Amino acid sequence: MISFQYLLYFINSSRYFKFIWCMISAWRMNIIMDRLLTREEIFEGKILHVYKDKIETEENLTVEREVVQHIGGVGIALEDEDGKFFFVKQWRYAQQEETLEFPAGKKEHGEDSLTTAKREIQEETGYTGKDWVYMGKIYPTPAYDTEVIDLYYAKVDQYVGQSLDEDEEIQIYQYRLEELVNLIMEGKIPDAKTVSMAMLIKELKNRGKI
Repeated sequence: MISFQYLLYFINSSRYFKFIWCMISAWRMNIIMDRLLTREEIFEGKILHVYKDKIETEENLTVEREVVQHIGGVGIALEDEDGKFFFVKQWRYAQQEETLEFPAGKKEHGEDSLTTAKREIQEETGYTGKDWVYMGKIYPTPAYDTEVIDLYYAKVDQYVGQSLDEDEEIQIYQYRLEELVNLIMEGKIPDAKTVSMAMLIKELKNRGKI
């Protein structure tokens, strides 16, 4: 007969059991959802909508959630032949400061993310890209915002000229990956997508993916 102590040892040490338990936990997380009861639009802007939702939680509580709906966007890491990446410095009104970031932009309605990336990199830097690699996505503020930013890597192809918006004023900078990491660690680049992309680029290069 298997002793109780042996059974506990098996449960705690078995990789198989831990795998099954992780799968069950993941399945439970996927089915836990709040039920939408009502939705009220409280603001409609050019690039976002704000809603007040009344929901019923798993614990049968009725609560309100404020949700910002955003069409989504892209971030692009464009690398030249010398291993330098393109960055844009621009005034960000909401933060009331200039920020240094990877080129980025929002999607147009009906536009897929790769098309957006190719359009935005040319508009902001003047260069087209080639050998595009999808690096993944981030949720900038998942607690209340639906925005998803798709992240891309590309190599410089050719210069065709910038196509900036009328009210868009940006300065172009170039840094190597190690310089970028140093700027982030010094607190000089707080932009979330740029910090995320730096980590992804470093890891993808280490793995020989880009």
